Amino acid sequence: MHTKSGRILLAGAASAIAFAYAGTAQAQAFYLQEQSVRGQGRAFSGEAADTGVDSLWWNPASIADMQGGEAAIRASVILPRGDVVDNNTLIVRPGQAPASVGGQSVSRNPINNGVLPSGAVAYGFGKVAVGLAVTAPYSFTTDYDEDSWARYSADKTKLRTFDIQPSIAFAPTDWLRVGVAANIEHVDAALGNYLPNLSPLLPDGHQNLKGKGWDIGWSAGLQIHEGPVTLGFAYKSAVKHKLDGSLTIEGLAGPLAAQNRTVDATAEFSTPWQAIGSVRAKFSPQLTFNAQVVRMGWSEFDAIELGAPLNTAIPENYRNSWTWAMGLDYDVTPQWTVRTGFQRGITPTRNGDRDARVPDSNRWNFSAGTSYSMNSRFTLDAAASYITFKDAPIDRITAAYPGTAAQTPIITDGELQDASALVFSLGARMAF
Repeated sequence: MHTKSGRILLAGAASAIAFAYAGTAQAQAFYLQEQSVRGQGRAFSGEAADTGVDSLWWNPASIADMQGGEAAIRASVILPRGDVVDNNTLIVRPGQAPASVGGQSVSRNPINNGVLPSGAVAYGFGKVAVGLAVTAPYSFTTDYDEDSWARYSADKTKLRTFDIQPSIAFAPTDWLRVGVAANIEHVDAALGNYLPNLSPLLPDGHQNLKGKGWDIGWSAGLQIHEGPVTLGFAYKSAVKHKLDGSLTIEGLAGPLAAQNRTVDATAEFSTPWQAIGSVRAKFSPQLTFNAQVVRMGWSEFDAIELGAPLNTAIPENYRNSWTWAMGLDYDVTPQWTVRTGFQRGITPTRNGDRDARVPDSNRWNFSAGTSYSMNSRFTLDAAASYITFKDAPIDRITAAYPGTAAQTPIITDGELQDASALVFSLGARMAF
């Protein structure tokens, strides 16, 4: 490929291909943790130490020593809100003075409402159990208006990740349980953004990237059951994804018009590893205390590597971060349990590297839930969460067509304001 042509195509890909999974998600950045209604009710504070299929995503040891079968199905409705606000974002076209980027100065609720389904099933044979969990841990849709001030960073973005986790667990003693699992993940992504033409009198060009692929990781965990206390420890590996797809650039005029084309493209990126520690302690026959700490290896998402014909990498500079949570389960009756909890999550995004496609920030999660056993085999679960996000700067400087005579810096100066989310979940568990 001609060097200048390649650089301009790279510039087109640089903002579109940054699979910057925009994110008012519910744990950190673009990770969705709503894989258990029971767990949501206590703000995901005891999942690696609890037992049964509702904890299978966090710890494959959760099904060890199960007698017979159990299945669970659930769905969460996620309702994010927030404003992505322009303070003074400038565009610097070649040979021109810096000017306002223009467009709508406030993008309201750019992250779409969504429904997140998940399910799991397991069966125990004495001290050995096998299980299968199907989840969607990294999924979202964002939609900025075509005249938004953020249009050069983000337009329409859709990400769907499906995780299939076959698991096997074993109870070698009365107090020890161990488990391992594979995480087979499918990613389907489509994202776009606008490109500035060299003249401000011309309408913007546009680019769209889409791709998909299958990849695999693993999970392992153990639980220690000793009297009224259960400890759980688990590790979920990073998953390196490779997507095959295409990049389409259109609407460029003048000297840039030759770059309007569709080319095959590949991208590689990694989702984070997780190290999870959890404890459940029965304070009385009715009351159980839960606590959980998760270290997330977001530094795995340090760059997006682009294959031929682009052959470069886009830095993301995520940092490892923490979540911690505490919660309570209280058995009102043998059939009816109520729960509550709170969780603190620290964003892996950094000031100076945060863009409109990932307007993430530190958050608090306040949750409550309940379970009711209709009979010895069938239980209904419900939960609700309110998540509040700290205001944070959107300040990642980018450039269209970098390294060419057409280089056009976008000096981003914006802010995430008044962001929050409501999550409502229903589920059912059945023994067989």
